[in-house]
Amino acid sequence: MTTATETLSKFHDLLTRFDTGMLITHTGNNSLHARPMAVAQVEENCDLWFITSTESPKAMEIRTNDEVLVTFQNKRSEFVSLSGRAEVVRDPQKLAMLWQEPFKVWFPEGQQDSSIVLLHVSGRQGEFWDNSGLNKASFALESLRAYLTGTRPQAREGVQHGRLEM
Repeated sequence: MTTATETLSKFHDLLTRFDTGMLITHTGNNSLHARPMAVAQVEENCDLWFITSTESPKAMEIRTNDEVLVTFQNKRSEFVSLSGRAEVVRDPQKLAMLWQEPFKVWFPEGQQDSSIVLLHVSGRQGEFWDNSGLNKASFALESLRAYLTGTRPQAREGVQHGRLEM
């Protein structure tokens, strides 16, 4: 049995393996809008930071409804979802800390671009599925056992699958 601390640690470890996630926001007309976002930072508590433009639809949507979902997928072996609240933040010191040269693709003026804002996602709930490394072999054996016995495969909670409240 894994502890909440171990599950959070596993969740954090998985989050740090992704450099891009799908940020899903509410559009205001009863639909959702998803788009890929480069992850600028994963904090120890699993909060996320992204960089965007203050005029972007995502920033406007978050100002209207701050509930978001961020999903991640690595091939067919690692999956993570994080739901929580997002806020649009203007913080030049934090921007300087998070800035990476590839961001110039979106902001040719660099950090001095006046339209740059940060998106801070404070996680409330997370879930992961990890069938990478040794978990892949374990899941393959469990799937074979389930197939042969006419049952469903069972993921090892806290190792292959986990849910957490933050």
